[in-house]
Amino acid sequence: MSGVGTSAAAVLVLFILLVIITSAFVI
Repeated sequence: MSGVGTSAAAVLVLFILLVIITSAFVI
């Protein structure tokens, strides 16, 4: 259960970083 939560958090962080990078390119 702990491993699943950790991987989910990592995916969430990667997604947020991707959104920030995309916004930086768009702006």
